[in-house]
Amino acid sequence: MPDVITFNEAIQDSADCTKRNLMLGNGFSIACEPDIFHYGSLFGQADFSSIPEARQAFDALGTQDFEVVIRALEQGSHLVPIYATKATETAERMAMHAEQLKELLISTVAHNHPENPGHISDDRFWACREFLKHFLSGPNRGRVYTINYDLLLYWALMHDDNPFEDNPADIITIDGFGQDYDDPDADYVIWKAETRANQQCVHYLHGALHLYDAGSELKKYTWVRSGLPLIDQARDAMQQGMYPLFVSEGESSAKMAKVRHSAYLQHSFKSFHSIMDQSNQALFIFGHSPAENDSHILNQIGRGKCQKVYISLYGDPDSKGNREIIQRAEIIASLRRRNYPMKLTFFDASSANVWG
Repeated sequence: MPDVITFNEAIQDSADCTKRNLMLGNGFSIACEPDIFHYGSLFGQADFSSIPEARQAFDALGTQDFEVVIRALEQGSHLVPIYATKATETAERMAMHAEQLKELLISTVAHNHPENPGHISDDRFWACREFLKHFLSGPNRGRVYTINYDLLLYWALMHDDNPFEDNPADIITIDGFGQDYDDPDADYVIWKAETRANQQCVHYLHGALHLYDAGSELKKYTWVRSGLPLIDQARDAMQQGMYPLFVSEGESSAKMAKVRHSAYLQHSFKSFHSIMDQSNQALFIFGHSPAENDSHILNQIGRGKCQKVYISLYGDPDSKGNREIIQRAEIIASLRRRNYPMKLTFFDASSANVWG
């Protein structure tokens, strides 16, 4: 069993790296609102009345993880026609249910999301900003990547009113979006691929609840411009048949295919690849359990040159879940080329005090 250090010890250990980067997983959101963002909570709040077979699939696979069932349905839709040549209708229904589960996941996140930032106390946001400062301020500042769909990271980055913070502007929050010059009064901003993308330091690797693909442009809805809570805007958009830019495919290859069809997602993926291909970098992974369905991201770490990788563990390091994280992390490290060794370190998630 490897040693587990504190978050502050990990920060000190990474001080000799040129840049300190962060990748956030669902554990970041669960740590703030466990009753909302845990897959089990989403499962319990989802309405499966229109797809009861898909609901039964969760029981059959013994899981409450949407991505596991989506992946199984997608795989099954390809296998059924081989083993039951006359069951094409069944295969088509399985593929259709996989797509419906993606939409159900999105709508469930939206409908159960905190209404507005006021739902979360100021001191928790200020604590989160202190955590983010290690990655978005100072001489070692790097980039933040998240695979979460929710608005918590966005809200924390915008919550710059801490009266106890000496230099609130020190956190760099550039996400690549800016005013639409053709419609300067619009209640949204657009992704500036040509002018702001190179400065971008906050990336949503799998999309997010406030990003909408409008065909010719990617829109980000904001409270400042509309006066409406972002979650209300998301619900209104979905009622009009517009869904956020989400990567909720089951398999890693399917996720990567979705990434390649979005200029924004591809840019963020290339940014992550670029950072991982530099030997003087440090990467902190918080709240993410490395798994095969995210290998398109994780392989960039294993096959890159990033010098130091720090992975959070929550609770007893010898628990089944943490043993699996450690095993998968070691598999990722084994992909590394000999002339670019990776120093793999585990840190105690609770010691980071991400939400106070």
